[in-house]
Amino acid sequence: MSEPLEAWIEREYLHAGAAMLASVSPVGIRKVRPGFGQQIVPKRGAIVASPVLAAYDPDPDYFFHWYRDSAIVVEALRLLFADGQHERLADFADFVGFSLSLHELDGRELAASSVWRERIHAEFSRFVRSDAELAAVHGDAILAETRLNADATLDISSWPRPQHDGPALRALAVVRWTRSAALDRALATAAAQLIELDLRYTSRHWCTPCFDIWEEEKGLHYYTLCVSAAALAEGAAWSEARGEPETARAHRAQALAIRAQLDRYWLAERGYYRSRVLESGEPSAKELDISVVLAALHAGRTDAAHAPADPRVHATLHALERLFDAEYPINRDRPAGRGVALGRYAGDVYYSGGAYYFATLAAAELCYRAAAERAPAAAERRALTERGDAFLETVRAYTPQSGDLSEQFDRHTGAQSSARHLAWSYAAFVTCRAARRVAVGRATTPAAN
Repeated sequence: MSEPLEAWIEREYLHAGAAMLASVSPVGIRKVRPGFGQQIVPKRGAIVASPVLAAYDPDPDYFFHWYRDSAIVVEALRLLFADGQHERLADFADFVGFSLSLHELDGRELAASSVWRERIHAEFSRFVRSDAELAAVHGDAILAETRLNADATLDISSWPRPQHDGPALRALAVVRWTRSAALDRALATAAAQLIELDLRYTSRHWCTPCFDIWEEEKGLHYYTLCVSAAALAEGAAWSEARGEPETARAHRAQALAIRAQLDRYWLAERGYYRSRVLESGEPSAKELDISVVLAALHAGRTDAAHAPADPRVHATLHALERLFDAEYPINRDRPAGRGVALGRYAGDVYYSGGAYYFATLAAAELCYRAAAERAPAAAERRALTERGDAFLETVRAYTPQSGDLSEQFDRHTGAQSSARHLAWSYAAFVTCRAARRVAVGRATTPAAN
């Protein structure tokens, strides 16, 4: 007899939490990039996207501190801490300290020196940033960097920049930590400095084009706008509580302006929120994108629009289901009770171009969150919870007995592919399980009359 879903969830939850922590302050790992002449010795507080030492051989090199990924992990870490599964508040303190130290970086120092360039192998020089680009990286530009090295140095490789979602996500995560954990005075002060830094950046840059969360196309993106609106709204309440009414009013006004802009991303004739408006003005083949679902979850709001209970977000999820049901062979002839394995967008060619664990988990979490936040009738709550369980059954079907999660599972075979031990995949399981616990509790509660 197969293991009950509930039992598997709890077993996988414990594994996911422990495996995610391998990416947090990985100070026992040394990352050597011979072609770039680098040896990276991580500092405490760094959070790498994957602790696996890979170099596109064939697995990708994800041994970087991404602003976005690290904020997602810190949010999951908060849930583990609240659940008693992780007791080291010092990990959060280290993250805050590391994050503040990054703002002291100055690319002009690298541009003025040639010593580091002399260590780069000739065949790698085409992958290295120019002195002019590096010289522009200081002040606010540090927060547009997308990713940095785990030793708190600038990433010297050419990479899509800028990105504006990371500071907003980090502000959200840190504000939530300040509300849910007892911080001593020093940590509370440092956290406040980081929140102010991120809110100021978000306030200045939400309306300027940047690269999407997949680091592929430049424009104004639903995901970035959605989390920016949430960060500024949360920041307004946070500033108000600190006795800063003018700052609160400014943040709140910007949050409302962003939401008005987000409303225009709805494509009624297609039945989904588009994920982007490109800087070039050209149409994108990636308009239907799982990033819209991720935006609703990561923003963490509970109001009607652009939140997990938004019917238009669910319509977008339905459109994604139809897309991937047709596109992925692993979705054909699936057994009853198993949901669609979801990827990012149509025609994805990155690695296997397959399903993503965090995408399929996001679909499950969206259903659970909607069950908890929207559904007034017990029957509807149960239906949404069962729908979430169907997506989790798909994740279970493609998770090995070890419980290890990579970035993708192949669209043809279901075999794991791309980055192994992806911290985001583990974090997505942690947040999904937390949402399910709330949904299951509400699904068993009689409807109020």
